[in-house]
Amino acid sequence: MKESAIQYNLIRSPRKTLSIQITREGQVTVRAPQRTSKARIQQFVREHTEWILKKQAQLRLREEAEEDGEGMLPYSPEEEAGYRQQAAQVLSERAAYYAKQMGVVYGRITIRGQKTRWGSCSSQGNLNFNWKLMLCPKEVRDYVVVHELAHLKEMNHSRAFYEEVEKILPDYREKMRWLRRYGHL
Repeated sequence: MKESAIQYNLIRSPRKTLSIQITREGQVTVRAPQRTSKARIQQFVREHTEWILKKQAQLRLREEAEEDGEGMLPYSPEEEAGYRQQAAQVLSERAAYYAKQMGVVYGRITIRGQKTRWGSCSSQGNLNFNWKLMLCPKEVRDYVVVHELAHLKEMNHSRAFYEEVEKILPDYREKMRWLRRYGHL
């Protein structure tokens, strides 16, 4: 289907809301309730055209960086193992430090190698961190730790959540921008 220069696949299902998904290849899928009119779906795509184009541009930039070799991490298994070991120690220390400041208690910490996440917090209070954080500036690592610990108070990304982060790191937005700008490298 074509609308507003955006090509998309349409999937109708017994859902209640419209949504847009963009694959890593930049393909757009619109999911819609069974009885949603074609006009409403096209309006929804028009309303989100700017967001879609922005996401597709980001994906193209990431792909170009990977093709140029800029986005690939040429680390041997031994080097990765060293970074994982370092991450386990450093991130555990930082989590303990900030947890005390924030008045939160977490479960276990696991070091992973996710492709699209820097960290996560489970509903059981367990923290996961990406070993590649060891390649980031210390302040950025601290931001990710505080971000995940803040989920122990607010399990979402609401205003209240970011207020918790800001109490500890008033300049957290700079760290977020750094991750968006350089994280893929």
